[in-house]
Amino acid sequence: MQKSKLVEKRFLFIFIVITVLFALWGFANDITNPMVAAFQTVMEISAAKASLVQFAFYGGYATMAIPAALFIRKYSYKSGILLGLALYAMGAFMFIPAANYQQFSFFCISLYILTFGLAFLETTANPFILSLGSKETATRRLNLSQAFNPMGSLCGMGVASFIVLPQLISDKRDALGNIIFPTLDAAQKASIRVHDLDVIRNPYVAIGCIVVLMFMIIALTRVPKTDIQPEQTNSAKQTLKNLWHNHAYREGVLAQMFYVAAQIMVWTFIIQYADYLGINKATAQTYNIIAMCLFLCGRFIATGLMKYVNTRKLLALFAVGAGACTLGAVFIVGMAGLYCLIGISAFMSLMFPTIYGIALEHVDNQDASLGAAFLVEAIVGGAIMPPLQGMIIDQKMILGHPAVNCSYILPFLCFCVVFIYAMRRYKETKIAC
Repeated sequence: MQKSKLVEKRFLFIFIVITVLFALWGFANDITNPMVAAFQTVMEISAAKASLVQFAFYGGYATMAIPAALFIRKYSYKSGILLGLALYAMGAFMFIPAANYQQFSFFCISLYILTFGLAFLETTANPFILSLGSKETATRRLNLSQAFNPMGSLCGMGVASFIVLPQLISDKRDALGNIIFPTLDAAQKASIRVHDLDVIRNPYVAIGCIVVLMFMIIALTRVPKTDIQPEQTNSAKQTLKNLWHNHAYREGVLAQMFYVAAQIMVWTFIIQYADYLGINKATAQTYNIIAMCLFLCGRFIATGLMKYVNTRKLLALFAVGAGACTLGAVFIVGMAGLYCLIGISAFMSLMFPTIYGIALEHVDNQDASLGAAFLVEAIVGGAIMPPLQGMIIDQKMILGHPAVNCSYILPFLCFCVVFIYAMRRYKETKIAC
């Protein structure tokens, strides 16, 4: 029996075009994570309030994922992509007035609008990739496309590390390693704040220009409908009923929500974790880049392993590895704990696309767009949990242990949920055999 190809030749061009979008929203995701620490200093706000950046960013997904799916059902994948790119660019360009008015809430609104666009792109691109070939290779195919997402993330991190964070005057320290900014007078702070907010603004304006260019390219590209977008026959009410009675899908949405929460918490607060060890933001961001490199390598390795290991079993094993590293980050104070925190990324690498693929594996094509929307909406986990972690970090010390270390018990609990989901699905496959 001949094995199905990962990507058929007739779908290769459209596969490449859509895969580029994965890198595009990866950039936005990971240039935003270090901005939490930057806003905390320059705007002189708490870690909990600064983490509202993530609440706004991932809240946009929760708000727009379902409307995006309904839009795609009524129109087309191409229309959804174009509208997503337009909203992405609009949110990025809103950073210009946000920096001028120096209002933290304005930055949050800008990110909120930007992620309306990302919700459209993710709701479209993920099921699009799954549909470009046989179901047998769908999860592997999505893992391959998703592998290009961290490439965009690395670009975002690189811009943050080597362009944005080093230019932030508010992060300068004295000989003892203490940040100087809080000790300055109001006039000095105002001048530095104007400079630093302009520095934060610039990469978003630049990516907005790239998004506009991508919009024009896709607008001129003919996207074939045959074999890609199924004919919609189910009503929205029937689709919701079908999805609710699909246990693997329903539990997959919950597992995805906890996974995304863990991912965002792990990456967002690496800088605060390193800061407790006396490492400045620019240097700390290099550890975020190392974590993303591990994440990227892990995703390619996981895609290869899926040829030989059951995807559900592999997901469970990676969840155990992530949980073990997280416990190291909680209980080990010092550089060893930081290394454990970085190591989590290698094990997170396969989780999002694998949970996504497993959840949609037995979802009918007619229900795929709304099914994808709820899995994208599960990204709301990244909006809810980071503020809770920020509140823990603001305590400074808990029972004599650094609060930033203690805060990582939240990602550990999230990985436990992913492990339970993987094992439940693995047991189902064993029973079926």
